Amino acid sequence: MSQRMDEEIGPNHYRAASGRYLEEFSVGDIYEHHPGRTVSQQDNAWFTLLTMNTHPLHFDEEYAKGTEFGRPLIASPLTVAIIVGMSVSDVSEKAIANLGWKEIKLTNPVFPGDTLYAKSEVIEVRESKSRPDAGIVSISTIGTNQDGVIVCEFERSMLIPKKMQVPTKSKDS
Repeated sequence: MSQRMDEEIGPNHYRAASGRYLEEFSVGDIYEHHPGRTVSQQDNAWFTLLTMNTHPLHFDEEYAKGTEFGRPLIASPLTVAIIVGMSVSDVSEKAIANLGWKEIKLTNPVFPGDTLYAKSEVIEVRESKSRPDAGIVSISTIGTNQDGVIVCEFERSMLIPKKMQVPTKSKDS
C-alpha cells in the first residue's frame, strides 16, 4: 500500500502531507477517510437554498411526515458532496482536474442527524496520453451511515500530477 510521507522541512520539523502524486497511488489501495461528518437539518436547509432545490421533502417537516420516510431527507446531492469532500485530502487534493463521474448510486436515504463515513479504493492508475507530467487515477468510493449502511457509491477519475523531478546539485557545484 502506498503511503504519503510528511515533508521534512528541518531537523525534527515536518509539514503534513497534502494529497498524493501519481506515483503514490497503487491499484487496490484503500483509503478510509476521516473524520466522519454528522449532517444537520440546518446543513440540509442551507444546501437546498444554495442550490435552489425546492422539493419540500428536504425542508418542510409537515410535508415530510406524509411521505414514506415520515421525516425530512438530506438532499442527495449534499450526500454526494460530503462523501466527495471527505475523500479530497486522500485522493484529489493535488488533482489538476476532476475528469468524470460514473455509476453514482444513492442506495439508502440519509436523514438529519446521520453521520457519514467514506472509504475509497484505487481501481485504475495510468499515464496520461496527452500530458507527460500527469496521469489518471480512478477510484471507487463508498459512503456509509453510522450504522454501516451504504448510502452512496460512485466512481471518479482525476488528472493527477507526477512528482516533479527536482535536479540535485552535484558535489562539484
